[in-house]
Amino acid sequence: MYETIGLKVDEGIATITLNRPPVNALNTKLFHELGQIASELDADPAVRVVIITGSGEKAFAAGVDINEMKDMTPLEAHHFCKVSGNAFSLIENMSKPTIAAVNGLALGGGCELTLTCDFRLAADKAKFALPEINLGIIPGGGATQRLPRLIGVARAKELLFLGEMIDANLALQYGLVNKVVPAAELMQEAKKLADKLVVKSSHTLGVMKNSVKQGMDISLPQALDFETKHFILVFASDDRREGIGAFIEKRKPAFTGK
Repeated sequence: MYETIGLKVDEGIATITLNRPPVNALNTKLFHELGQIASELDADPAVRVVIITGSGEKAFAAGVDINEMKDMTPLEAHHFCKVSGNAFSLIENMSKPTIAAVNGLALGGGCELTLTCDFRLAADKAKFALPEINLGIIPGGGATQRLPRLIGVARAKELLFLGEMIDANLALQYGLVNKVVPAAELMQEAKKLADKLVVKSSHTLGVMKNSVKQGMDISLPQALDFETKHFILVFASDDRREGIGAFIEKRKPAFTGK
C-alpha cells in the first residue's frame, strides 16, 4: 500500500517503519505517506500507541534526501517544508502516545522526526546530529524550535551551531532521549513501553498530551487555567468513573477510551 513506509498494527500498537534503503533518507514521497499514515492512525480507535522506527541496522533516518534537495529553488524549498512540516505536525499532534525507536543514525530531518514523538528510545549504537549548518542551510523541520524546548537553549545551540554528531549516551545525558538500550533489545523495549501505555485510558492520555503541549507555548497562569479545564473535562468521561471505581474495588481498570 505504501512505497516508502511499512505499517503493522497488533493489539492496539501500530509500528511505522521508514523503508528507503540503505539509510532511509527522507523525501517528498515519504513525507506524504508519513502524513497520510499519521492521519489514518489518529482516526482509528483501535490504535492506541504508535512506534516509529527505521528499516535495516544502519539508520533510523539519515536526513533528507540530498539528491532531491540539491537543485531546489527557494519556491520548491518552501513547498518541501510545507510537506515535511505537515507530516511532522500530524505526528506531534496525534492524540495517541508516540515512541521513536531510534535504531541507528538520526541525522537532520531524521533527528527532527524523533523530536515530534513523545518518547525517544535509542539503541546503544544510535547517533544524532543536526548537520545542516555544514551545508550552509538551517533545519527546516522544526529543530530550531522543538529542540530548545526539549533540552534547553544552551545545549540546542551547541548541536545546531556546530552540527556535530553525538552518540546515544551523550544524547541521554542531554535529555534528547529517554533511554538507551542494546540494539538487539530496542524493539522489545519499545514494545514493553507501548504495552504499559496501551492499557491506560486513551481518552485521558489524549487530553493529557494536549494539555502538556498547549501549556508549553503560553504563560504559566494561562497554562494552569488550561490544565484545570482539562481536569474538569476528564471528569465527564466513562474512564474516570471506571478508573476510580477500580481503585476503590482493588481491581485493574478496564478502560474503553470514552
